[in-house]
Amino acid sequence: MIVAGFGCRADASPEALRAALDAALEAARPLLPDGRGVAMLAAPADRLPRIEALAGALGLPLSAVDAQTLRAQATATRSPRSLAARGCGSVAEAAALAAAGQGARLLAIRHISPDRSATCAIAQGESR
Repeated sequence: MIVAGFGCRADASPEALRAALDAALEAARPLLPDGRGVAMLAAPADRLPRIEALAGALGLPLSAVDAQTLRAQATATRSPRSLAARGCGSVAEAAALAAAGQGARLLAIRHISPDRSATCAIAQGESR
């Protein structure tokens, strides 16, 4: 399963979320198996309302990741701001890895929207 994980500010716009997703997908494209795209979006539970419109527009399911699960993920990025706020190096990377499940690996580290209000990372896990 391929998952796009998001981290964002409470006021992140749909455009910022889409820009972060597009950048992450572009980076992951060479690693996507057989041209497959993202099968699910994931974010911290308290940010789901921000991501719902994007998930609906893309026709994709949305997965909530709880705080404890976010903190348990080993991320490639070590953002001091994310560590202080959420206890993980990158919320986007942690959400993607957690939702992708068993054996997940990052296909694209976090990408930041131009206005810096949203991040997105892409992970692949074993098929569910």
